[in-house]
Amino acid sequence: MRCELHCHSTCSDGTEEPHQVAARAAERKVEVFALTDHDTCAGSAVEVAGARTLRAVEISCDDAGRTIHVLAYDRGGAWHLLEDRLAAVRTARTNRLRVMAARLQQRGISIDVEAMIAKAGHRAVGRPDLARAMVEAGIVSSKKEAFSRHLYDGGPIDIPHAALPITEALELGVAAGAAMALAHPHLYDHKSVELVRTHQTHGLTGIEAFAGGYDARERSRWTSLADKLGLVCTGGSDWHGPEEAKCEPGVDLPVDRSEALVRWLGL
Repeated sequence: MRCELHCHSTCSDGTEEPHQVAARAAERKVEVFALTDHDTCAGSAVEVAGARTLRAVEISCDDAGRTIHVLAYDRGGAWHLLEDRLAAVRTARTNRLRVMAARLQQRGISIDVEAMIAKAGHRAVGRPDLARAMVEAGIVSSKKEAFSRHLYDGGPIDIPHAALPITEALELGVAAGAAMALAHPHLYDHKSVELVRTHQTHGLTGIEAFAGGYDARERSRWTSLADKLGLVCTGGSDWHGPEEAKCEPGVDLPVDRSEALVRWLGL
């Protein structure tokens, strides 16, 4: 079965509109699809021709100061509980951006933050938006320079990020009836084992073992962990747009993994 359960649109940090992402998935003959923008479901109403489509989101969680991404899929429960909390998180991030812009103003750097927020629409805003605006205004030559000179972690402009603690995010997901998986486990390397062992009983019952770009060895590493701990394997390309793509949307799962995934998703 070909699935695409991890991809992004302009509703977060992707470069294509939701309908364009859906069209790419349809061209690739994806059979199960979910748009998983960061901390928002604004584009989740999109449909993919020939595929079963799920409402979903990628949640940015805090785990002892480290950002961990959890994928949550709607199985027909009280999904609004999760959406309402994420809306509050996005509001906090928007206010964070306003404070950071004010701190830049104190340093003689003027950014029209309200125009930036209005342009973003439903998309969560953050430091990359400020960095982009600084490049467009000619204040710095690149986003990298914006971060190295002004927006770096713990610097005079930075404000602590208002991410959901991972335990709270998982509790919300359970209350909403969501199926939840650890995204791109390779980013956390050996810590992924600790993460799923610690949080499996909190609702983290899946792992993205078939992430886009994984070779057979990498897939085997995570499918073995899934089998050992009784986790369901999910798959997705982490598509952000053609400019950043390491692979095309859609990954293929073996029959046994597909059947377990469909049951887990409640399809």
